[in-house]
Amino acid sequence: MRFVIITKKQITAITATMLALVAAVVGSLTIFADNERKLPIYCVETDKKQIAISFDAAWGNDDTEQLINILAEYDVPATFFVVGAWVDKYPESVKQLSDAGHQIQNHSNTHPYMSSLSAEQIVNELESCNKKIENVTGVKPTLLRPPYGDYDNCLIETTQSLGMNTIQWSVDSLDWKQTATAESICERVVSKVENGSIVLFHNDADHTPEALPNILKCLLDEGYEFVFINDLILKDNYTIDHTGKQCKIKE
Repeated sequence: MRFVIITKKQITAITATMLALVAAVVGSLTIFADNERKLPIYCVETDKKQIAISFDAAWGNDDTEQLINILAEYDVPATFFVVGAWVDKYPESVKQLSDAGHQIQNHSNTHPYMSSLSAEQIVNELESCNKKIENVTGVKPTLLRPPYGDYDNCLIETTQSLGMNTIQWSVDSLDWKQTATAESICERVVSKVENGSIVLFHNDADHTPEALPNILKCLLDEGYEFVFINDLILKDNYTIDHTGKQCKIKE
């Protein structure tokens, strides 16, 4: 049998190496925690049969008035996320939406990929759009929907620093697809909606005005209440789970 004799100097070296390894692991875990991916709000955990529908407005404007009329017929409030450049081009439609009782929120100023921007550029995008909307409606937006659904930690943190929440969606109507039909849009939305859902439409998709009445009627018949996203989301004492669902912290 062979014995290995370890000197005091070797013990000290081994101990130092082990401590260094432990420190490296702890440091890595700390960095990982600090860099944990932050999520926007996709939907809300609630026992109430409440949902919110939203429309993104970035390009065309052919159907906006028709959408206003349909929403009025069913007495449904909606949240419209508009691009600053769209406000520049169609200020009368922004005013019409606001006067009809709908909420106008921020969809950026120029519709960029927000994760490619610095914090300073994000602030400029958000504040420029906010000012344009406020000049027309008299109300400053409190919500951002990033173009293309593109976000990173910098965007969410910068948005929060401006007192705003970043909003995604849990039900995508896919009304923008060339293959979409009024029937497919309706079936997709109605089958996927649940308590706390946020639904995404677009103001200039080909078949949305045709699909919307059936969607609203079906969901109203199922007992759902339509509310603004701003009224659906929790303002404090909440967490966001790995799916993007906003949940109230249990006390």
